[in-house]
Amino acid sequence: MTAPRFLGDRGSTLPIYIWLTTILLFTALAFFAFAQAASARSGAQSAADAAALAAAQHARDELLLDLGDAIEAGNGNWLDWLDLAGVELPFEGADAAAAELAAQNNSTLEGGAQPTEVDGDPGFQVDVVTDYTVGDSIIPGTENMTATAQAVAVIQPRCDFAPNPNPAQPVSLDCDGVPVDIDPGNFNPADLPDASVMFSVYLAK
Repeated sequence: MTAPRFLGDRGSTLPIYIWLTTILLFTALAFFAFAQAASARSGAQSAADAAALAAAQHARDELLLDLGDAIEAGNGNWLDWLDLAGVELPFEGADAAAAELAAQNNSTLEGGAQPTEVDGDPGFQVDVVTDYTVGDSIIPGTENMTATAQAVAVIQPRCDFAPNPNPAQPVSLDCDGVPVDIDPGNFNPADLPDASVMFSVYLAK
């Protein structure tokens, strides 16, 4: 009489085992779908960060050229370029630089690189959308779902100089420990250091 009862218990356990296995499998697939979505979001954010930095770095390089032109032209306001006081960022080429970096990360720039400001520092905001989708999963619609992200990169002056300098006379700069001397009366644009010495670019959080 014991054996039939044992077989009956084992038979009733089988549906529970199948049910638990199904739940575990479904849970694993759900976690995989969330992991796919997280991976797509991470890829989109990397693309947005790269695009924003590219726009700001391009503008920084143009800023150095504008600074050189202002000094060479005898513009008495050339010192404004050093602290970016009232200086508009050069926008030309920033969109193209941002779009190129977004494309290199399999994403598309949306709306161009938009000028912005963070704590008084000028910069660019970008929005990107991935060219790829989250992929097939147990969640309906993910096969057509893309990821989006936003990033802001700003330009910050790195050079300090004595108060109230005469812009027509030689000026000594301290660019985060790097000395830079500019003599407007005997100026050669090639004497300017790399733009990264005079202006830093960073991602705003």
